[in-house]
Amino acid sequence: MKVVNTKEFDSLITSEPLVLVDFFATWCGPCKMLAPVLEEVAAKCEGKVQIVKVDVDASNDLAMRFQIMSVPTMILFQNGKAIKQIQGYQPAAALEAALKPYLNA
Repeated sequence: MKVVNTKEFDSLITSEPLVLVDFFATWCGPCKMLAPVLEEVAAKCEGKVQIVKVDVDASNDLAMRFQIMSVPTMILFQNGKAIKQIQGYQPAAALEAALKPYLNA
């Protein structure tokens, strides 16, 4: 899963119709637990949503911009606009259910 930096972020969220951004930290236990879940969801939703990661320590300007107060926090962007925020660890089924209304939109 690609980790994007500030430079890549804006062009990515505006060039793809649906992007799920996982704001994480390398020291965060729940973030590490979420990583394989995101891989699973990315495989199931391939072609419908792009999933990328942002390291809040390396790109703290993005964390401040989106008011990330805890990690993991995921934000779903549609055509460059934040449309849904999901906080904390989520099992694959819950994450897929949260994304489902937007996948066929």
